Amino acid sequence: MATLKYHHPGIPTNQKRDNETFLEDFKVHASGYESGPYKIEWMRFEKNFRTPKLVKTIPRVAFEVDDLNDAIKEKEILIEPIYPSPGVTLALIINNGAPVEFLLPHESIAKDY
Repeated sequence: MATLKYHHPGIPTNQKRDNETFLEDFKVHASGYESGPYKIEWMRFEKNFRTPKLVKTIPRVAFEVDDLNDAIKEKEILIEPIYPSPGVTLALIINNGAPVEFLLPHESIAKDY
């Protein structure tokens, strides 16, 4: 079984926030993660990108895992493994009606959060 380590919460929003970073491939503006001790990430999605409605409307919790394939095995997958930024692979599942994110940092840049 994959080891889970709490990483951060993600909250969808429609409001523009200070210091947003635009992730072109995913058409999302992310902010807040680096600005506080609790790593709260705000996500504002562009309307013209096909992101699952659940991700755009329901807050999620993210966990760092040591084995991404094991973490998503036999789960209801919402987003197949993707590479949102250098050194990170992630996937989202649905658990009890809510999105749950699993992150696998690549060894070369893994950090202790």
